[in-house]
Amino acid sequence: MPEKKENEPLSPVHSQTGQILEDQSNSHDAVFGDITDDGPNYRNVGWLGSAALMMKSQIGLGVLSIPVAFDTLGIVPGVICLCVIAAITTWSDYMVGVFKLKHRDVYGIDDAGELMFGKTGKIFFGFAFCLCEYTDAEIDFEATNWVFVAGSGMLGISIALNALSTHATCTAVFVAVAAVVGFMLSSIQTLGRMSIFAWVGLVCIVTGILIVTIAVGVQDRPSAAPQDGIWVSDYQITASAPFSESITAVSSLVFAYAGTPSFFSIASEMRDPRQYTKSLMICQSVVTGVYLAIGCVVYYYCGSYVASPALGSAGPTMKKISYGFALPGLLVTTMLVIHLPGKYIFLRLLQGSRHLTANTITHWVVWLSCTFGITLIAYIIASAIPVFDNLVSLIGALLGTLMSFQPMGCMWLYDNWSQGTKERSPRWILMVCWSSFVILVGTFLMVSGTYGSIVTIIDSYNASGGSAAWSCADNSNST
Repeated sequence: MPEKKENEPLSPVHSQTGQILEDQSNSHDAVFGDITDDGPNYRNVGWLGSAALMMKSQIGLGVLSIPVAFDTLGIVPGVICLCVIAAITTWSDYMVGVFKLKHRDVYGIDDAGELMFGKTGKIFFGFAFCLCEYTDAEIDFEATNWVFVAGSGMLGISIALNALSTHATCTAVFVAVAAVVGFMLSSIQTLGRMSIFAWVGLVCIVTGILIVTIAVGVQDRPSAAPQDGIWVSDYQITASAPFSESITAVSSLVFAYAGTPSFFSIASEMRDPRQYTKSLMICQSVVTGVYLAIGCVVYYYCGSYVASPALGSAGPTMKKISYGFALPGLLVTTMLVIHLPGKYIFLRLLQGSRHLTANTITHWVVWLSCTFGITLIAYIIASAIPVFDNLVSLIGALLGTLMSFQPMGCMWLYDNWSQGTKERSPRWILMVCWSSFVILVGTFLMVSGTYGSIVTIIDSYNASGGSAAWSCADNSNST
């Protein structure tokens, strides 16, 4: 890792307006090195584009797991838990931007771990995010969580294609199609060029979800509910579920905000990282508003009869319409979650080399190899593991919290602990307590959420044995 430069200017930015320098030939970035006209500009995401990328990294079809979480917890405890998690993760996301400004050479969470805890911290945080071999080349582990999410995105696309085509062909074919399209889109070199796709994907996915939300409100009953006799929603103000189910529900709420690791990459590619907080506040406000509105409305009208996948809650016709709108959003999600780990490995391989920012043969071979490798691994994992859906929940419980809570508490303590040796102001004491609280809460949720997910996997496997590898079965019709 390059030597930390606390006072390095925010090149290629020269003003608070977020404009880049006209002459890129002399631009230098602490992460990407020299940025020239001969290659991609890795510092070209505006604050609005950053907000779109942040929102798209968080909002997906997983938002419709929120009504299920409310069914487990009850609507009032569910809303309270959602708001508390939103507050904690917003602070954590804010710390990503603050830490990036103070330590310009940080690109990923393992870089932050190395600053705070040395090589041990780099290996620990790296191992938590990627289950691959740590080599002398320092190819790190942050990619693993995103590989599983990429596999989940491919399955989401296959569900949409099954719904739209009424299962016109084998599901394994649709997953392969999703992998091919995901690879092609994810190979776009910079997040700046992807920001327009993020806006399109965000609008499409929210539209698809809102269609279902409105439809369940105007229909007589959800499609999964009994169709005979008078039906009344069985929503609950409070609920009393077993601990394993309750903590799994809370973990699903945490996972809804677990786009935090992508925020490091987004901040690194912003024209002006000083505008990161503006983008973050737009993101978290919109995301939390969408989560609350959809969670409360869908749960109020569907109760425990939310279909799985949830876009089928309003019946087959509305399912096709909503998936038609949601499909571009699913494609963008898959594009991002392949691009991010691919970019991470690409940067580690070529950092310090002229090939990183120049359109050389080496640049393209390494870049396409990274995105193709991530795509292939995600495709194989998603297609071959019988309990993949539950495994994603386990990875989310184990890594989602670890990426969104504990490191950020440690980051504040790392940057501010020394101030207490000079003057222990009330603000300093309060922030020490808050950072420690975030670390403790994150650790509790990580351990208990992992336990709950393991119990769920065991119960699910005992009940059904999981799905077959490379299955042809229609995955859009379960309820």
